[in-house]
Formats: sequence, C-alpha cells, structure tokens
Amino acid sequence: MEEKSEKPKIKYQVDYRNVKYPRLEFKTGNLLLILPKDYKDETRILEKHKEWIHKKEQTIKKALEEAKERSLNLTRTDKELKTMTHSIIKRYQEEYNFKINKIFFRRMKTKWASLSSKGNLTINTLLKYLPQKLIQYIIFHELSIRNHRV
Repeated sequence: MEEKSEKPKIKYQVDYRNVKYPRLEFKTGNLLLILPKDYKDETRILEKHKEWIHKKEQTIKKALEEAKERSLNLTRTDKELKTMTHSIIKRYQEEYNFKINKIFFRRMKTKWASLSSKGNLTINTLLKYLPQKLIQYIIFHELSIRNHRV
C-alpha cells in the first residue's frame, strides 16, 4: 500500500481590514492573509492559492539558504559610500550622458534610491552594506528609468 505524504499545514496570520478584496502576502517569510472585515472562510482562499503559497515558501527557503553563504559589508563608511557613488555616477554620466542635478544621501525605509523629476538623486545610506555590483545596479536603474522618460 502506498502512503500519501501530505503537505505540511500552512501557518498563517489573518488581518481583517477595510479592503474590498482578499490578498495574500509573505512578510518576513510568514504568510499573511489580508481579508475584508466581512470575509467569513479563509480556508477557501488558502485552497485556491495553495500552489502559489507553496512556490513562494520554496522560493523563500531557497533564498534563505543562499543568504547563508553571503555577507554584508560592515566596514564601508558613509564617506566611502559617497566617494564610490560619485565615481559610479560620473562614469555613467560620461558613458550614457545621464543628467543629474544634485545628489543627496539619507536613510530611507522603503527605497534604495530615487531620482526626482528635477534630476535630484537620493541614495539610501544603507547601500554601504551592499556589494559594489548591487550599488552600481541600483544607481544605473534609477538613472536609466528617469533618463529614458526624458
């Protein structure tokens, strides 16, 4: 006789909010169901999206395993970040003719960087912990999005 192995039960939290439609989110690796205040049966939405949930869980587990092999740069100073950023921007300006008005550095909660419509680039000071290649990518992304629209 063959035994069927059941998938482990899904652990989740429910948050009832003043929203029109239910949604699923993973917050720091934990499943969060955001449901309208009058939503009665969350098992229906869990069943409907069980494949998506399972795939996301696997993606998160894989990312956590890969992260164990990586480390942050905890020695780079704010001054070194500024010097590196100015150098990267200068190179991109020369190579791609990107236009920058001013560069600001500040800690931001939700963005790595942003470029205003006036051409002011704001860099999150937490970038100093990332590898240089990621810093280059983030700066290039900001500059190319803005300059593509112009």
